[in-house]
Amino acid sequence: MSYLLHIDSSSLGEASVSRQVARSFLDGWGGEVVHRDLAAAPVPHLDAAGITARVTDPAQHTDEQAAAAAMQDVLIEEFLGAGAYLFTVPMYNLTMPSVFKAWLDQILVFGRTVHHEGPSQVAGRPAVVISARGGSYRSGAPRHGLDYVVPILEALLGHEDMLGLDVTTVIPELTMAPHAPALAALLPMHEASLADAHDRARELAATIAGGTAAAA
Repeated sequence: MSYLLHIDSSSLGEASVSRQVARSFLDGWGGEVVHRDLAAAPVPHLDAAGITARVTDPAQHTDEQAAAAAMQDVLIEEFLGAGAYLFTVPMYNLTMPSVFKAWLDQILVFGRTVHHEGPSQVAGRPAVVISARGGSYRSGAPRHGLDYVVPILEALLGHEDMLGLDVTTVIPELTMAPHAPALAALLPMHEASLADAHDRARELAATIAGGTAAAA
């Protein structure tokens, strides 16, 4: 069975709800895990050297382009080598943490991980996105429609014209309810959402681990 690539992006360490729910997934995984913690060791944001290195003959690379290309190669090979993915991506100011976007920009490369014609070589591989948020953005909530984490990730990770992964999202919400008096009445909803997220993470781990083992 190929490894699970676990990409963390929460800045809160052990206090992170996204990371806590991810732990429930990992506890049920049982296989090899490659973990990259972008909060502890962020990758660089994509710069001119990284962009131009992709369309420049390697023999003509500047030192900066060569370094950028080498770093991208490491991240891309790590990504392509996985059989399943766990992405811990909380909502920060309505969108994903910038460190996760930086990682995406480094590994989303046309001709390598994304192709103009035909599916990506990782198409169909299972991926779980765990995205905690302080409020609620579901249908009927006052902030419905302002979630710029899950829809964007489902497009980049899951659309057939992009990576084509088989993406499942797990969303523990209302995580500010235990801390903000104005949200105290929503505490039972938060607790129910959190318990459901842990249960769902464990179920997904068992299902995906079984599926990847059978395909090996």
